[in-house]
Amino acid sequence: MKKRMIEALIGGALLGVVCVVGASIRSGFTADPVFIFALWFNRVIIGLVIGAPWSNSNKTNALIRGGVLGLLVSFAFYSSTGFVDPVSFGAGIVYGVILEAWFNR
Repeated sequence: MKKRMIEALIGGALLGVVCVVGASIRSGFTADPVFIFALWFNRVIIGLVIGAPWSNSNKTNALIRGGVLGLLVSFAFYSSTGFVDPVSFGAGIVYGVILEAWFNR
């Protein structure tokens, strides 16, 4: 389980970089650095919850779990920003699924 947690945190951090690049481009490179950091950190937190010691389940259930966890963690960020970045909210759901798919390949 320790390996899963480390890989999930690294995966969340890497997906966070992808998300930060996308958000920076969408904002014309004018996004507040605090917003950018919070967005990246949100993706690390998604990695943390995906990497938790979940019971084994079939691939479909794991992917659904990833989407739900991505939704919950991303919603916390989305709501704290006044619901201004729906693209990042949706990406968080997708990132949860991507991380679970990585572990259930």
